[in-house]
Amino acid sequence: MPESSPKRVWSWACFDFANSAFGTLVLTFVFNTYFVKVIAPSETEGTTLWGNTVAIASVVIALLSPMLGAAADAFGWKKRFLVVSTAIACVAIAALYFPVKGDVGWGLLLFGLALVATELSIVFSNAFLPEIAPREKHGKVSGQAFALGYAGGLLCLFIALAGFLSETADPWFGLSKEGGQNVRTTNVLVAVWFAVFSIPILLWVKERKAPQHPDGFFKVARQSFGRLADTFRHIREYRQLFWMLVARLFYNDGLVAIFSFGGIYATVVFGFTFQDLMVFGIALNVCSGVGSLVFSFVEDKIGSRVTIVISLIGLVLPTTAALFLTTKAGFWACAVVIGIFLGPNQSASRAYLSRLTPEDKANEFFGFFAFSGKATAFLGPLLYGQLVGIFDSQRAGMAVIPALMILGMVIFIVKTHPIKPSDVAG
Repeated sequence: MPESSPKRVWSWACFDFANSAFGTLVLTFVFNTYFVKVIAPSETEGTTLWGNTVAIASVVIALLSPMLGAAADAFGWKKRFLVVSTAIACVAIAALYFPVKGDVGWGLLLFGLALVATELSIVFSNAFLPEIAPREKHGKVSGQAFALGYAGGLLCLFIALAGFLSETADPWFGLSKEGGQNVRTTNVLVAVWFAVFSIPILLWVKERKAPQHPDGFFKVARQSFGRLADTFRHIREYRQLFWMLVARLFYNDGLVAIFSFGGIYATVVFGFTFQDLMVFGIALNVCSGVGSLVFSFVEDKIGSRVTIVISLIGLVLPTTAALFLTTKAGFWACAVVIGIFLGPNQSASRAYLSRLTPEDKANEFFGFFAFSGKATAFLGPLLYGQLVGIFDSQRAGMAVIPALMILGMVIFIVKTHPIKPSDVAG
């Protein structure tokens, strides 16, 4: 039974509050749009390059997550991996201040590094969930952490809008709007936010005593690869986990594409300004936070599996409708529905995995969780970017999102069943 306390739980949840600023401002609403509209030669080429970069980063994350997860399990390294990946992420995000018009390669390199480091830090944060709360509370704890995360993204958006992106007021600290300095400074805001609110998990969520590893790094690396290979050989013994991870290969691709291109789609198709995007992002985060909070109380009663299915239906319908809508009002309505179900889908997926994960393989299985989210995550962004390039249409790219979600939902419904006591790993 994990040692649980409110302080440990909220310190762990605070990491979602910290890292959500990256997903909200850099990946979804501000820097991605700035890159496509300002740094890149054209919106079409910028969208394709952005999609390719997200795809490459996803492959790197997919390759590193299981290996590093296996090493963390075997040698008690998840806290140090969390520190290193968070530090790299913060430095890379802050450095996104420097790319300006024409600095395409520099901007994409820094963004790719920031994305990889952030996602790896989330792998090691997630792996603490089985240690801080009993299984029967994983749904509630995970959901409340996601709700706190959306609150973090929301608050950071408010600060960015008030301090740097207002169309009527001057930016704070004497910054200029020339050369997009005010927009680029939001990356520094995100980096500071990420660093400051990561402190609680580093101080107050202690890792279990690390095993001794006197044989040196290279032997540790070889052993971690062996541990990883062993998990690959035996993972099909965990039938529920296996098929959940397979389904997530596809439906999570749709989520990755939403996060990567939502702001771009709103800007190019519906003419959103940066201030429009901020208001849009605030509304989306409010809806996502409310959805996560509501389902955090419902999920433990109806089950993670039912929550995943409901959330996927709630995502497929509005993303399909968004392909055909021509008005801002219609797009706003779809976005509100998407926001409500984004958080519950992510939270329920994390809770579903944690309930079925053997405690001695927590990092390793959460590494596979990240792997299942990234192994094909290049597919959604890559197809989106390529279809936009081929047809010169954002709507053509958007069609990829509901298609991937439907495929993942069908696999999940057909191949999994409600969790029974006999399914729960010891």
